[in-house]
Amino acid sequence: MTDTTGTLDEALERLHASGPERHGRLTNHAPMAVEALVRHGQAAAVHRWLDRYADKLEEPPPPYAPVTAGGWREALGDPARSTDWTRFFARELAERPWRAVLAEWWPRLLPGIAAGATHPAIRTGHAVRTMLASPEGATAPRTAELAHALGYWAARHQPLPPLAPLAAAPTAAAALDAVPRVPDQDGGIRHRLAQLTAFPVWGGAPDPETARARLVELVAAATHRYATHGHGEPVMLVHAATAPNAVLRVLPALPRELWAPSLSAAWTAAAAVTAAYAPAEPAPYARTALTPGEVFERAAAHGDDHTIKFTDTALDVGGPLALAAAVRSVELNAPAF
Repeated sequence: MTDTTGTLDEALERLHASGPERHGRLTNHAPMAVEALVRHGQAAAVHRWLDRYADKLEEPPPPYAPVTAGGWREALGDPARSTDWTRFFARELAERPWRAVLAEWWPRLLPGIAAGATHPAIRTGHAVRTMLASPEGATAPRTAELAHALGYWAARHQPLPPLAPLAAAPTAAAALDAVPRVPDQDGGIRHRLAQLTAFPVWGGAPDPETARARLVELVAAATHRYATHGHGEPVMLVHAATAPNAVLRVLPALPRELWAPSLSAAWTAAAAVTAAYAPAEPAPYARTALTPGEVFERAAAHGDDHTIKFTDTALDVGGPLALAAAVRSVELNAPAF
């Protein structure tokens, strides 16, 4: 849905005075959540939602030193440099077309897709979707949001440990089922991701169109799996679906030669989250008679940012099982307010 109210740009301008995280590690989800709210017809609720979210916002870190085109590698993966990175991308986007900047930096950032619990990549996916869907063009707040998203990703960039191949899986659903759980299920995501050793082989693509089709399959499989496995860790497991969907949203803005490596990175992200948080056994779920619009209204009223974003992805997937998974996220996650 195109925003004809101006609410999204207003909300983004309001949020760009805030940093990408709070308490040094927790992601600011507001830019992603408000984009999803506006897209699904909930613009009237956005500023009220932001008012309630305000106590979770912090000022951005102070700048340290400018990131430069010739010296960016030394700043990659340094979260203390997030403001430096945002300013760097703001300059880049002011000087060149946004698609050119994205195409240059996408392959540099993809190896760190799991960094920040995949939130920087997800924020980038939401930002690119707004750019692609804007008939009025790339407005200043939306261009600034892309700079913030890419800057956050660059600052948090951290590749996963080397991974050995396991037996090939025939489908995305089978591949997710075959992902080994990490041995130590305590601790935060960094501790869990450090335990990764091997993933099933899945997702190789001989051409861009096959890569896109398999990425669609992966997003659907991860969304459907939440219905039966989301209870393992209801907040974190939404990212097994929302991270690859962020990549899918970016594909139309990328050169086609980047689609296959994008699929590979998306599979890695979905598998990493699955390995880190999936429960040992599935649980039953109920189908829903709600329409897609009614499901999103329920998620918006619930108010939890992860639930809103997962429901947004579930509506992209469509179908009864995806809607049931979205309702499951409303049931499993605590209301925000």
